[in-house]
Amino acid sequence: MQDTANIKSRIVSLIEQKGPSLPVGIARQLELSPLFASAFLSELLSEKKIKISNLRVGNSPLYFISGQEPQLENFSTHLKSKEKEAFILLKDKKFLQDNEQEPAIRIALRAIKDFAIPFEKESKIIWRYFIIPESEFNEPKKIKENPKEEIKKESEEQETKEVEIIPEKKKAKKKTISRKKNDKFFNKVKEFLSKKSIEILDIESVGQKDIMLKVNVEEKEKLVVAYNKKRITETDILKAHKKAEEINLKYIILSLGEPTRKFQNLIKAIKDLSEIEKLEWKSLKTTN
Repeated sequence: MQDTANIKSRIVSLIEQKGPSLPVGIARQLELSPLFASAFLSELLSEKKIKISNLRVGNSPLYFISGQEPQLENFSTHLKSKEKEAFILLKDKKFLQDNEQEPAIRIALRAIKDFAIPFEKESKIIWRYFIIPESEFNEPKKIKENPKEEIKKESEEQETKEVEIIPEKKKAKKKTISRKKNDKFFNKVKEFLSKKSIEILDIESVGQKDIMLKVNVEEKEKLVVAYNKKRITETDILKAHKKAEEINLKYIILSLGEPTRKFQNLIKAIKDLSEIEKLEWKSLKTTN
């Protein structure tokens, strides 16, 4: 019992000195087997003497002491592409309103739990950077101008208001509608994958008409390309194939409708095809 208590005490001391640490590093420092180190870390975690990160370095989490949370920033380079983008955006802005972000960023914010902390303000979800207190959040407020200056400004700009402001409103409205459509389609894809027990690993891209996701299908990593339309074309197939080839993965295509019979027959024909060879035809020369 004394040996066990001593080892656990040494682990805590090591983390206090080194900061957030990986199990393999702790095992090496204390000359323990990785299996034993993991067992002791699990006990310390259940005793709430240490904490564990949501962030993974490789396949391993980081273990740290309460108060060392800011040091997790040092490991942000291990975030996946879209998660890193969300991390940088949130760190820069300090606060982000959830419904104002593009779908990919909204997913990423939910994934970086060590750095993005949600809270609710007037029925809206706000994300704060983890070392910034909620009390620093201030909703944007319109600053009232001096009444005299405001009247003068209105008279000077009266003629230009119709030309400049109306198109901007139309543009903003169009952008809002487009974002809502993207959100709806993205949620539809997520729901479909969830029902199939397919885990989303990373977001490759989110466009107006397609979404590309890295997923885990029965312990195998694949690319899902979802098209926001009922009929997919050869160009869509080639686009998906090119992306899958770039990241060296098999790919799955989703669309809002069934492929045409002609297209299904083409896919079947290609599956059965062994190879294509060029037939060389040599002309015969006649002699007189």
